[in-house]
Amino acid sequence: MIAHYGFGDGSGDWYVTIDTDKCNGCGKCLEVCPAKILEVGPDEIDIFREEPVASVKYEERRKVRYSCASCRPGYGAEPTPCVGVCEPKAISHSDGWKSLYGHNCGMRNEDCGIREKH
Repeated sequence: MIAHYGFGDGSGDWYVTIDTDKCNGCGKCLEVCPAKILEVGPDEIDIFREEPVASVKYEERRKVRYSCASCRPGYGAEPTPCVGVCEPKAISHSDGWKSLYGHNCGMRNEDCGIREKH
């Protein structure tokens, strides 16, 4: 299942998205997140899942626009640390940062951790 953590407002969509079907709960994303907004625990979306998954800490969900900005999601030269370390490619970011700051990553959106609006 797809879990969106964050918010949308007049300035854009500010979400960290975690595909809980892909997430293996390894915790590597926690280790590299400079803002320390991630945690591993029970799946909030699929209550019957027994394996832990990554999520954004509850108290950080309304602040992801600012917490994640230093990692330059979608407009930096490399994918964000959490996206880069996630082997199953379960983590992505919405395109708010790309829209606000411009996209000059030089990679495909999915490699930068950007989820396009559909």
